[in-house]
Amino acid sequence: MAQRFPTLLVCLSLLSTPSQSFCQAELEDPIEIARLQIFLDNHHFSPGSIDGRFGSFTQRALSFYNTQQQRDKTDWNVAWQTAVEEIPHVFTTHRISPKDVSQVGSVPRSVAAQAKLRALPYRSLLEYVAERYHANERFLQELNSGLNLYALKVGQLVVVPNVRDVFRVEELPEFQRYEADPPKSECHVLIDTTERMASIYRSTQILAAYPITHGPSHLVPRGRWEILNMITTPTFRWDKRMLKEGRRSKEYHVLPPGPNNPVGIFWAGINKRGIGLHGTDSPRTIGRSLSAGCIRFANWDAIRLPNFIRPGSEVIIR
Repeated sequence: MAQRFPTLLVCLSLLSTPSQSFCQAELEDPIEIARLQIFLDNHHFSPGSIDGRFGSFTQRALSFYNTQQQRDKTDWNVAWQTAVEEIPHVFTTHRISPKDVSQVGSVPRSVAAQAKLRALPYRSLLEYVAERYHANERFLQELNSGLNLYALKVGQLVVVPNVRDVFRVEELPEFQRYEADPPKSECHVLIDTTERMASIYRSTQILAAYPITHGPSHLVPRGRWEILNMITTPTFRWDKRMLKEGRRSKEYHVLPPGPNNPVGIFWAGINKRGIGLHGTDSPRTIGRSLSAGCIRFANWDAIRLPNFIRPGSEVIIR
């Protein structure tokens, strides 16, 4: 296994020397895997958090991308060669600014205490930077081995994945609603709870695919549904009974918007009460832990959904 970023200097020195064929060495090289992950993310075939590892979600994203390109699903060589051309610099830097600091605050663990706040911001600058660049926090720590990411200060530089669709939470419009918009409303979403992927189609043409987390089997509303509404920065009705049993109670808390809201920064409700496609307050758990009955995306993926689907779009859950 290739050594994982012993120092930042070594990491940066490797950026300008890509190989010319994707082979077993690249499958074990975190820099080349990150290059492929960024490439797939840029083309809306998300590998989940960019982490420099050739895991199951990277493989699934590559399979969907190759399907779109009408190539063999397991052919990583052409995709990687294209990635080398499109992404000569795998990493870039982010300088911590006062505006970044303004996105961070104290978020209590108690739901009752959270309900009293005006917003649920990021808990740390590390969490903020990781989500901004679609990155796994541990991977950022490996990239910045000489920097204490738990004590970041204004002016410090952090090495981050060079993704195209940087998630700029500060530019996110509050309570923006998306209306029906043909032909987007004619596209449909296929939720595969076995593969834990959501793929978006226009007729039979695949447009995008994102990792998801779904609820326990008895709460998953399998079948055909329709998106009724879409909104940014939603509030969340936290109801313990709803989360456990799928039934509303009279005891609940309304949690304010923000990236640490349980439904993240985006909600797309379907014609099944209380169920929707939405963001998350914990991107590291996408695909690896249960939601309630909803379909959960990483915030940076959730906010891209209106680019492809709108109210009226069909959602098929199987």
